[in-house]
Amino acid sequence: MQLLIATTNPGKKIEFLSLLRGSGIDLKFPDDLGIRMAVEETGATYKANAILKSETLSGLSGLPTLADDSGLEVAVLNGRPGLYSARYARASVNSDVGRRSELLKELLPYPRPWLARFVCVAALAIDGKETPCFSGEVQGEIIPEERGKSGFGYDRIFFIPKIGKTMAELDLDEKNVLSHRAIAVNQARDFLLSII
Repeated sequence: MQLLIATTNPGKKIEFLSLLRGSGIDLKFPDDLGIRMAVEETGATYKANAILKSETLSGLSGLPTLADDSGLEVAVLNGRPGLYSARYARASVNSDVGRRSELLKELLPYPRPWLARFVCVAALAIDGKETPCFSGEVQGEIIPEERGKSGFGYDRIFFIPKIGKTMAELDLDEKNVLSHRAIAVNQARDFLLSII
């Protein structure tokens, strides 16, 4: 069967392809179908945004569609940047490097450890049925120096104490077990395979 993955983010594409490899599902992305990914994320929760993206793209494509919404929540910032992680400090920067730098500047006045978590909700829209959602999270802390070259977003400053690595120091196989997105997408994959 074909499954549309509702993202144009290159980092997310790599992760989805890796997570769903060997499942027998034919993955498509909006670009493959000539669909413009222009869904405004107006939801008040990760779940609402994931459902909005998956149902909109499923309606446009006629295909089952998997979408996720995710964010970094920092405890001393009362859960920010959260829903706005990809848009954090957009007025002054528009790059992963810039967002990491701005976040570290904002955290400097606070004592460490800067406890944080990554959260992901994946939504699977299928043929007008109620859209099931699956969630994952990983606990860690923000560190002041970048470590690792893999991943994207805040991965280079998100340290996971129990394994002694940042998210960006994980190889793809490790990340496919530990990451918030992996936990959510693996649940979605198992659900999809159970109904086809």
